[in-house]
Amino acid sequence: MSTVMVGMFMAILDSFIVVVAGPAIQADLSATASELQWVLAGYQLSYAVFMITGGRLADLYGRKRVFLLGAAVFTLSSIVCALAAGPLMLIGARIVQGLGAALMVPQVFAVITLTVSQENRHRVFGVLGVVIGMATVSGQLVGGLLIGADLFGTGWRSVFWVNVPIGVAMMLVALKSVPESRAEQTRKLDLPGVVILTAALLLLTYPLIQGREAGWPWWTWVCFAGSLAAFVLFCVVERRVDRRGGEPLIKLSLFSQRSFSLGIVLVLAVYALLTSYYLSLSISMQDGLGMSALGAGLVYTPAAVTFFVCSLIAGRLVPKYGRRVLEVGAIVLAAGYLTTAVVLLSGPRLTPLLVIPTLMLQSVGGGLLITPLLNTVLARIDPQTAGMASGSLSTAQQVGGALGVAVVGAVFFHSFDTGADSDGPVWAAGHAFALTSLTTFAIAAVAALLVFLLPKAAPAKR
Repeated sequence: MSTVMVGMFMAILDSFIVVVAGPAIQADLSATASELQWVLAGYQLSYAVFMITGGRLADLYGRKRVFLLGAAVFTLSSIVCALAAGPLMLIGARIVQGLGAALMVPQVFAVITLTVSQENRHRVFGVLGVVIGMATVSGQLVGGLLIGADLFGTGWRSVFWVNVPIGVAMMLVALKSVPESRAEQTRKLDLPGVVILTAALLLLTYPLIQGREAGWPWWTWVCFAGSLAAFVLFCVVERRVDRRGGEPLIKLSLFSQRSFSLGIVLVLAVYALLTSYYLSLSISMQDGLGMSALGAGLVYTPAAVTFFVCSLIAGRLVPKYGRRVLEVGAIVLAAGYLTTAVVLLSGPRLTPLLVIPTLMLQSVGGGLLITPLLNTVLARIDPQTAGMASGSLSTAQQVGGALGVAVVGAVFFHSFDTGADSDGPVWAAGHAFALTSLTTFAIAAVAALLVFLLPKAAPAKR
């Protein structure tokens, strides 16, 4: 369990560790704002699209074998990321890195199911929730420390080099410690579903990221229309595969369960605001206030510590109070974003000391909401569909992150106009970060509403 959870931690951390390196990457590789967004979104999209496929491949060829393959792809692509000579090379390597993550992560849920008894499984999922939560919030700090250390003069490239020794060690341990297993019945890959979903997501995300710089030309709207058509086609194909007794990428019957349909939208909303908000914070601190990557990472340190403490508290409170813990967390999280926006819009200049308290308030809510979120939603799912539901929710994490980078990133970069005031970058950073906080507050408010709509109690065990 420790070995596969290291894989989970690495996969999620790499969604966030690049955030603090964003300004350095942009300057060193002469990347545009949209290319920087693709460095984040490309990883998350390939991670999301191939997540369920990774689970299917493991059913066919063995979970240990696919986990090791994913770890190897992730580690080798990390080397290519570290050696990238230009933004396109980095984006391509990040897409392959996301594929490696998609092969690793589904096996974590499978190993839990196979090796942990039913009565102890909730405890292990609680630990997994802490791992996911800490990987989510510690990227800023870890990235800042690595870049600040400037190991062997590698600068921002160290955020990728660090994956190499950890990946190699993880593979060596996994060879001996992770058991091999396959599905009892051979399943076929839903290749049409993979292709159509990939096209739908790309047609949606590409114009969101590129459209702002291009001035929203006609082709962006054609892409949006094509994305809608592709999603409709995906539903038709998945329903047809299911009726024929095949293995669809996603069983549409899952959406008839209220806990799942609300849960997947909730996960999309929560993860849509995380990566994008941290990217905005990092650029505001570095390009706006002129801070180093380490300094920007340290700004988030009090919030990261707060998140860790509240995650541990949530693990103890959820078994007793259930959904109420998530309700409180969602409200506090939304209040944290709103407070940040109100403070910045009321007149004070952006400074680290101004936002650290509001970031800590956000982390109180995040620790109570994000850490137990997946397990809380899965606890209300029919056991017969729990495997596919967990894969779908993990996919929703990455899709939400990619869409958040596109939508919230568009708000931030559109507002970050250094020539709009005599204060230049400082004023622009404060203005853009305030509007970003308002946008994320709106998303967090939707998430809070969805939490209150979740069923209060899990169904009785069968």
